[in-house]
Amino acid sequence: MSSFLNTIQRVHRFCVNHLVYPLTLSSLLVCGLLAGRLYLSQDGQLRFLIWNLFLAWIPYLCSLWTDSLHRRNPQRWWYLLLPGALWLIFLPNAPYLVTDLFHLSDHSPVPMWYDIGLLAMSAWTGLFLAVASLNIMQGVVREYVGGIVSWLFAFGAIGLSGFGIYLGRFLNWNSWDLLVSPQEIVADIIPRFAHPIQNAQTFGVTFLFAAFFFVCYLMFVSIEHRKTERVEN
Repeated sequence: MSSFLNTIQRVHRFCVNHLVYPLTLSSLLVCGLLAGRLYLSQDGQLRFLIWNLFLAWIPYLCSLWTDSLHRRNPQRWWYLLLPGALWLIFLPNAPYLVTDLFHLSDHSPVPMWYDIGLLAMSAWTGLFLAVASLNIMQGVVREYVGGIVSWLFAFGAIGLSGFGIYLGRFLNWNSWDLLVSPQEIVADIIPRFAHPIQNAQTFGVTFLFAAFFFVCYLMFVSIEHRKTERVEN
């Protein structure tokens, strides 16, 4: 019985430390609001939010996988390459939910305030799935190579996420296309970097959403740092 209780306590501590409870609650709220919308309107216009929310959870789950492997086998860093690569590939899907606000319309079958709440809750959930997963991954990187390099890692991941949001929203590429159609993606990207002035949208969207992601992440890290200082003092 004591071993069972110890297991429950370990799982609980893990969920608390990795924000599993609030992220799950936030996701359930999105699903509940969407179910209410579907019931009230009999219109499946925004049902894609479920799929987008599912994709947003993938990088978070990959970060938990990476952290678990790191704790079990800290010396075998190569075990982290697969979940780490999958995390980076799917990471843009989480902050991407912010762009679903594009679907807000005056011609909605439900009151606009309802759709605003639904899309804002979805965006909030996706953003914090991204923030939580990046914080976990940065912590793993920090233990191997130190704080400075871990921040360079975080900056790089945030920048790539901004670019990934552009690829998804404006060029309609998906994360798995990097695995199945890498040559087509490269062919689509190269002209935009070769002619940056004619493709200002590429860099504008990338910078805007990367900056937004960075500010949100910095606020989260600052709050965590203050909380740690309070505990130590």
